[in-house]
Amino acid sequence: MIPLSHFLIVSALLFSISVAGIFLNRKNMIILLMCIELMLLAVNLNFIAFSHYLGDMAGQVFVFFILTVAAAEAAIGLAILVTVFRNRHTINVQELDEMKG
Repeated sequence: MIPLSHFLIVSALLFSISVAGIFLNRKNMIILLMCIELMLLAVNLNFIAFSHYLGDMAGQVFVFFILTVAAAEAAIGLAILVTVFRNRHTINVQELDEMKG
């Protein structure tokens, strides 16, 4: 049996890697989208670990809803990314300042 602390450590490492990826790479939108998805997976790992530890299925059911929303978010994000690339011929975040106020 793997203790709860091991799951929480792995989840914290995944979350930290994704935060570092967002702060270190502010140029490529695909990598930013992947880092956001990694954050969601770290949170889902926490939900599943606590759900298993407490013997309650509510956390695992909640993870299915989060994964559904994450899949929709990724699909919409990639669709927007493809549209931006077709119009501007770049996905560099620093060059996409057309709507900047």
